[in-house]
Amino acid sequence: MGGPRAAIRARPTAAVLDVVIPVYNEEVDLGPCVRRLHAHLSAHFPYPFQITIADNASVDDTLKVADGLAGELPGVEVLHLDAKGRGRALSAAWSASSAPVLAYMDVDLSTDLAALLPLVAPLISGHSDLAIGTRLARTSRVVRGTKREVISRAYNLLLRGALAARFSDAQCGFKAIRADVAVELLPLVRDTGWFFDTELLVLAQRAGLRIHEVPVDWVDDPDSRVDIVATALADLRGVGRLGRALLTGALPLADLRAQLGRAPLTAPRAQPGQARPSQVLPGQALPGQVPVGLPRQLVRFAAVGVASTLAYLLLFVATRGLLGAQPANLLALLATAVANTAANRRLTFGISGRRHAARHHAQGLLAFALGLTLTSGALAALHVVSAVPARPVELAVLVAANLAATVLRFVLLRLGMHHRRT
Repeated sequence: MGGPRAAIRARPTAAVLDVVIPVYNEEVDLGPCVRRLHAHLSAHFPYPFQITIADNASVDDTLKVADGLAGELPGVEVLHLDAKGRGRALSAAWSASSAPVLAYMDVDLSTDLAALLPLVAPLISGHSDLAIGTRLARTSRVVRGTKREVISRAYNLLLRGALAARFSDAQCGFKAIRADVAVELLPLVRDTGWFFDTELLVLAQRAGLRIHEVPVDWVDDPDSRVDIVATALADLRGVGRLGRALLTGALPLADLRAQLGRAPLTAPRAQPGQARPSQVLPGQALPGQVPVGLPRQLVRFAAVGVASTLAYLLLFVATRGLLGAQPANLLALLATAVANTAANRRLTFGISGRRHAARHHAQGLLAFALGLTLTSGALAALHVVSAVPARPVELAVLVAANLAATVLRFVLLRLGMHHRRT
C-alpha cells in the first residue's frame, strides 16, 4: 500500500467529520461531485468538516483535478495511493484522519445527500458506533436495474445465512464509523477491495457494536464500472475466508467485545405472581412471542430459496465457460448449500447457537446430494436430447430441477429442525 502523498494540512478548526471519496480514473466526475458535496456540507452540516479525496493509483488526470479542488475549496484534502482497491483507500484515509467521525461515499453520489446528517448524527452523539445507508428498507426509494436489485438482495440474504449478519445492506456506498472504533477494527480487516465493507460490518457486529441504519434515496449510476461477476466471485471468496476465521476463532473477537462492546441489558425482576421464563410450560409462548408455524416457515423458506437459486445461477453462469456444465453445477450447488442450510436454520426455523448445528448441516448436505442428483440428471438428459443446448434452455432445466430439490430440502430440514428451536 502506498503512503500518503502529502500530510493532511491543518485547518483553523478541527474537523468533526471527514468524508472520504475513493476514486480511480474519475477525472470527469470528480470535480462536480466534490463541489456539490462541499456546497451541501457548507449549507446544511452544523459542524466543521473535511473532504478527503483518496486517489487509487489513477492513470488519468484524476490526481491533477483533485489537487486543483484542494487549492480551490477550503477543507478539501488529497491522499494518493500507489495501488488500487477501495478498501485499501478507505483504510489509509481513515487511519490518517484526525476527525472523530469518519465517513465515505462513492464519487457518483448515487445517495441523496440529505441522508448524510442522519447517518453521522448517532456517531457524533455516541449513540451508535457505525452507520450505514440501506437501500433495502421499506422506506428507501431506489432507482436501479432489476439485475443489480436481485444480486444485491441475494448477496445480503447470503450474508444472513452464512455469517449471521443482522445488517440489511452491506454494499451501499454510504457508511460512517467512529474513529476510536476504526482504530481497533481496521487492522483486522484483510480485504482491500469491495468486500472491505462487509468484513468491517461483520467484525463490528460480532464485537457487540451498535450499527445504525438509515433508509436512503438511491439512483444507480448507469455508467458504473464495477464488474459484477468478478466482484460477486471475490465477495464469495471473502465470505468463505471470513467464515473460516470466525469458526476457527482466528479473530480476537472476545477481546474486542470486552473493549468496545456494549454491556448486556439486565432483565427486570419478575413481579410477585408473574411467571419467570423458566416457569413457562414447554410449547407455551412467552408474552408477545408468536409461535413459528408452517405458513410463516414456508414464506421464509421460499425467500431463502429464491436467494440461493439466484446465487447458484450466478455462480453457474460465471464458471460454466471455464469448467463445463457438470463441474460448474457441482461447484455452484456446493457453494450455496452450506449458506442455504445456515440461513434456513436461523431465519426459517428460528434456531441460533451451535447446538445441533452439525446435525443440521449434515441434513443440509443430504439435501445437497439429492439436489446434485436431480440437477446433474436433468443436465445429462438435456445433453442427450441436444448436444449443445441453448443457454436459456439449460438454465430453465436447472431452475426446474432446483425447484424439485427445494421441496425435498424443506421436508428434510423441517423434519430435523422443527420443534428444535433454542
